[in-house]
Amino acid sequence: QVQLVESGGGSVQPGGSLRLSCVASGTDFDPYTMAWYRRARGKQRELVARITSGRNTDYADSVKGRFTISRDNVRNTGYLQMNNLKPEDTAVYYCNLVTLRGAHWGRGTQVTVSS
Repeated sequence: QVQLVESGGGSVQPGGSLRLSCVASGTDFDPYTMAWYRRARGKQRELVARITSGRNTDYADSVKGRFTISRDNVRNTGYLQMNNLKPEDTAVYYCNLVTLRGAHWGRGTQVTVSS
């Protein structure tokens, strides 16, 4: 059974930083694209960033230059470094991995940006 477990969320002031982690188990990790999504209250889930097995990345326009996605295939872990956080970044952040068995999601980690 594939499991994705996110961690690293929390509450920060505007301009602060957080680093999210996503640990995958029950599957190979390195062949697959890994992504971070978020859902703010009252809004649709949106793609934040994704990274392919070859480490090609792309980002939502709203986070370009502030967020960095990375992966450690030895540790089966993906990361999202978030800098210069803004109140509009407040959301539940979800890890996503698409394997041959389908799309897999973590339970999410809350990020709150507020003064």
